[in-house]
Amino acid sequence: MEVTPLRKAARRGLADEAADRVREAIFAGHFRPGAPLREVELAASLEISRGSVREGIAQLAREGLVRCGWHRPTTVVEVTAADVEEVYSVRAALDRLAAVTARTTATAEDLDELDALVAELATAVRTNADGPRLLALDIAFHDRVYAAAANGRLTEAWEAVRSQVFLFQLQRISLGQEHYRARVVAEHRELAELIRAGDRGRLARVAEHHVESARDSLLGRIRTE
Repeated sequence: MEVTPLRKAARRGLADEAADRVREAIFAGHFRPGAPLREVELAASLEISRGSVREGIAQLAREGLVRCGWHRPTTVVEVTAADVEEVYSVRAALDRLAAVTARTTATAEDLDELDALVAELATAVRTNADGPRLLALDIAFHDRVYAAAANGRLTEAWEAVRSQVFLFQLQRISLGQEHYRARVVAEHRELAELIRAGDRGRLARVAEHHVESARDSLLGRIRTE
C-alpha cells in the first residue's frame, strides 16, 4: 500500500505563544477595546521576533479579537452595538443547542464539574473577586457544557466566537458590574440544575434567555456611554 508523503507536524511555536500572551493581556483588561497593539513594543516585551508577533496577531485577528490591515494600525476590536447583536445572536443559538444536548450526553463527572464551577463562582462573588476572575469561571462553565455535549462541530462553532464573547463580556462588566454580579451565580446554578435533571423545553428557554440578558445589559451600557 502506497503511503502519501506528509510533512512532519510543526511543533508549537513562538507565534502561538505570542497569541496566547496578548490574548491573556486583552482578557485581563491590560489592552482595552480600541487600544493599539504595536508590533515593535510587543516583540520587545515578549523577547521574540517581530515576525512571531505578526503571526500571533494574525491568529488573534482570525479569532475576531483584533483588527489589522494595510496602512492602518492594529487595534483591539471596539465593541459596537452591531457587533454585539451579531455575536450574541449566534451564541444564543449555540448555547441553546449545547445545553439541551448536554442534558442527554453529560456524564456524572461533567455534572459534578458544573456544580463545582457554580460553587467557585459563588465563592468568587462572596469574596469580591475582580471581574476578569468571575468571567474566567463563567466561560469555564460554558466550556464544560460544550464538552459535555460531546459534539465536535458544535464545540468548533463555540470556539470560533469564544474569544469575542469573552471580550464583549469583559466590556460589559467594565461598564458596570452590578447587573452581572447580581445574576451570575443564580443563572449558572439554574443551568446546571436543568442540565442535570430538568425539562428540555425549559432548559432551552433558560439557556437562550441567559445570553439575551447579557446582550441586553451590554447594549444598554454601550448606548448609555
